Parts: sequence; structure tokens; C-alpha cells
Amino acid sequence: MENKEWLFGKSLTELEKIVVELGEKKFRAKQLTDWIYTKGVIEFDEMSSLSKSFRDKLEAVYQIGGIDYNDKCESKDGTVKYIFPTVGGSLIEAVYIPDRERGTLCVSSQAGCKMGCKFCMTGRGGFQHHLTTGEILNQIRCINSITPITNIVYMGMGEPLDNTDNVMRSFEVLTSEWGYAMSPMRITLSTIGVIKNLKRFIEECNIHLAVSLHNPFGVERAALMPVEKTHNISDIIALIKTYDFTHQRRVSFEYTMFKGYNDTDQHIDGLARLLKGLKCRINLIRFHKIPDSKLEPSSEKQMVYFRDSLTKRGIITTIRASRGEDIFAACGMLKGEVE
Repeated sequence: MENKEWLFGKSLTELEKIVVELGEKKFRAKQLTDWIYTKGVIEFDEMSSLSKSFRDKLEAVYQIGGIDYNDKCESKDGTVKYIFPTVGGSLIEAVYIPDRERGTLCVSSQAGCKMGCKFCMTGRGGFQHHLTTGEILNQIRCINSITPITNIVYMGMGEPLDNTDNVMRSFEVLTSEWGYAMSPMRITLSTIGVIKNLKRFIEECNIHLAVSLHNPFGVERAALMPVEKTHNISDIIALIKTYDFTHQRRVSFEYTMFKGYNDTDQHIDGLARLLKGLKCRINLIRFHKIPDSKLEPSSEKQMVYFRDSLTKRGIITTIRASRGEDIFAACGMLKGEVE
């Protein structure tokens, strides 16, 4: 890969600054967004509406950017996991989940993760580096050229709100008319709840929010998720309750179920108290056993009981279908390694 900065991933404003610095008129930036995002060119020579002198100036300093995946594996249920190299030399994973007319892509925002959740393979591997805006969007561009993507979830490797600037810039490219013009209602961000950055996320975009909850009780949650010590779930919920999620924008909570640890009647009561007055949904997730973990998945019977009990309390609760477990592509199983 060339050691030049990518144009792919830049916003219209950023491109305007670049073209002016190169001695060109500002309107050339809109031509660049058209070539890069609408037409999807990968070579400067393909930008036929730009003069050769301008193309040469761009190519001297920048590359359009992009990296192909270097491996993939397909599950028996149709889920496909793609392995991408990064500019920083790490590996990341993106997971495509087909479901009738819907095609959901789970993208990564970091190589590795700092959060250290005890049930997550990504956290076990530690943190390598943030992905650039271009590297985040590259997963989408590359896979969309193979199979159509209707929905995007930031639920892959990393904590998106630990890489807030690049993630927010990726939303701008995805949803702007000069970019991919995608509806924000088709995009969801999942976070453990980095409070300062969560506030910015809620206020600056209309992307759906999913919070990794996993336990309503702080002490128990901290044993699974060390971040609870600095970003406790009570404060996260209190912050969310100050905003309006009653219209199209959704807030949901992810709840991975562990046998005997967070699947009891006490936890049902705790969730009902914690989320009282908040219009939301809980997605129950099967725990996918990972090596050297003492945690065990709750039984199917207990998950159904848990779901039905919360629904009776007025909280819409569903059991998320498990996809891609056989290729280590399910929730908590991504680790950026070629199997």
C-alpha cells in the first residue's frame, strides 16, 4: 500500500480545503465526492471531468484509498465473515448477515478494543489502533460491491465511541447527499456507554442507538465489564432519559445471557426498575462459549421465560437469532485472526 493519505473517507468540507490548498476552485471538491462516492472510481485517471494537471497534483500527495479483504469464510446459515488488513498492519473483521430482502453488515471501528469485557474475544486481544474514517467505510464499500447492503450496524470489533471523531465522520459520508445518501434509520451504533461521547453522538446525529447492558446491577456488571467503574449503567440510562427517543429513532439494549449470573427473576425486576419510563427494546443474546471462560449460556427455556417476563412488564423484548457461530462471526467472537 502506498504511504499516502486517503481521499476516500474525507467529507465535502475536508475536500474543499484540499482543493483550495492545491490552487483549485472550491467547486472541484463536489466533483471529487461524485467520483469517489457516487461513481466509486479507484484511479485518478478515471476522473475525466478533472484536468490532467489537477489529477497530477492530487496524485502527488494523495491516493484515493481502499483495501480489499484478504480472506473470508461462510457459515452454514449464509453469514459471511470478511477479514481486512489495515494500514496499521492489523486485521479486522466485518460480518455480512443475509436475511431475505435484508442484508446487514456488521462493521468494525477499531483494531482490537480497550474495554476488556470478559465475554468478548475482541477485548481479550487488547487494543491495536483506531480505524480511520476511510478504513471504516472501506468495509462497506468493498462488501457492497459484492452483495447489496440494506442496513449497517457498528457492532464489530472495537468500541465506536472510543473512536468518536472517525465514526461520526463516517456517518456524515454515509448519510449526506454528496456521499452515499443512506437513511440514518438504516444505521445502528452499539456502545458500552462512553458517557461524554454518548452525549455528542445523541445530539449530533440521528443514528439508532444500542447500549450493551448485560446486567442491571453495577457490581455484577463491573465483574463482566470493567468500564462500569467509570461509566456506570445508572448514569448512562439517566442521560438517555433526558433525550427524546419516541419518534423514528430507536434506543435498544443488548443483553447477553449467562446461566445463573444475569438470568434470574431478580435481574428481571432490576431491568424493569432501571428502564422504567424509557421507550426502548431489549435484545436478548445467546452467549457463545469462548475458550477458557467459566461463563455458560442460559438455556433456551430460561431465555424464553426471561423474554416473556419482561414483555409482561411493558418492555418489548426479543431473542436475537444467533448467526455465524460456526465461523466465529457471532456476537463477542470477533478477534481479527484468520482461522
